[in-house]
This record gives sequence, structure tokens and C-alpha cells, in this order.
Amino acid sequence: MNSDSGSIRREDIDALKAAGWPEEAIYDAITVCALFNFYNRWTDAAGVHDMAPEAYQLAGKRMAAHGYLPGGGGSASG
Repeated sequence: MNSDSGSIRREDIDALKAAGWPEEAIYDAITVCALFNFYNRWTDAAGVHDMAPEAYQLAGKRMAAHGYLPGGGGSASG
């Protein structure tokens, strides 16, 4: 649907709600998809290059050990 978001209809949203999705989760999912669409287009247009496989491996190890936060807490609560 990302390439054809204009085809999303009320029935699609209703189906998510029927499956137990709250409004906030639907909003968050739409927002994440829109941001990734923007970032993908921006990196393509700006000529940003992908990282080497080794860089992904190092980043994965760092994140596994320390989480996303600079302090190493791994969560918002630290």
C-alpha cells in the first residue's frame, strides 16, 4: 500500500480496528510507513550509499550490547 496509499479506504481501517488495533497504533503505523517512504526517496535522490555488510555487523553487535540510547541503557527508562 505504500506505493498506492490513496487506495486505503475506511474499510481498511475498520478491518484493523476489528482485529484489535487501537486508533493510536493505526496512526503510528501510517506515520512510520510515511516516514520510511520519505527517507527512502530522500536517500535515493541524495545519493546516499548503503553501509558495507561489516558495518551492519558492528552496529548490530553494538546495539545488542548497549541498546539504542547513548548511555547504554537500551530503553527509554535507561
